[in-house]
Amino acid sequence: MRIAVAGGTGVVGSVLVEQLRSSGHEVVVLARAAGVDLMTGSGLEHSLDGVEAVVDVLSVATSAAGRATEFFTTTTRTLLEAEYAAGVRHHVLLSIVGIDEIPFGYYVGKVAQEHAVEDGKVPFTILRATQFHEFGAQMIDRAPSIGPVLLVPQMTSAPVAASEVAAELARIAGGVPQGRVPDLRGPREESVPSMTRRVLRKRGSRRPVMTAFLPGKAGKGMRNGGLVPGDGATLGRQTFDEWLEAQA
Repeated sequence: MRIAVAGGTGVVGSVLVEQLRSSGHEVVVLARAAGVDLMTGSGLEHSLDGVEAVVDVLSVATSAAGRATEFFTTTTRTLLEAEYAAGVRHHVLLSIVGIDEIPFGYYVGKVAQEHAVEDGKVPFTILRATQFHEFGAQMIDRAPSIGPVLLVPQMTSAPVAASEVAAELARIAGGVPQGRVPDLRGPREESVPSMTRRVLRKRGSRRPVMTAFLPGKAGKGMRNGGLVPGDGATLGRQTFDEWLEAQA
């Protein structure tokens, strides 16, 4: 089967590409590194020839609602138009648990992206997942700091292995469109500041981590479990500690 992966060089995208290829699928990577710019459509012509399913795992480094919304809606509409023209039968979108309850800028963009998929002409499946185990490490690079002190927002998550998310996306892509499917989460709830601190200690760093409490509805939702799905979610197997222990 010929499957395209939009964002195939990212955290989950690169794992997905590897899994699909090892399963015998022909994979087309849609990313700037592969010469495709989905904001403009440059390099997309003929890339979807013969493609049966497209998996969108694109991301953008911003917390601004306007920029996130522009990025996700533009890339999604560009993809969907090209998919419809090429006869692609299935669009698979990876989204995030809790985005419609927490008005954080990036999540506002993801909600708009889901709506764009739902309004498009290509049959689709949307999978929402919790944060990846790598999220704690990403906080080291993204969170603000005061001197050496890293300020990490108080967030409760149920982190899941990127490899398990990729496996579920690969399974979905090989099947029929299903609309919205059950959320995917990790087996244990974790505090994101604690995750970040444990990653630093694993790396041999004693850098201090301070918990920051974000204001408003978004901060309250993050603190109170808005990023953790309710009953009916699919449960991943690998815990954050197991993932951390496996890191070099």
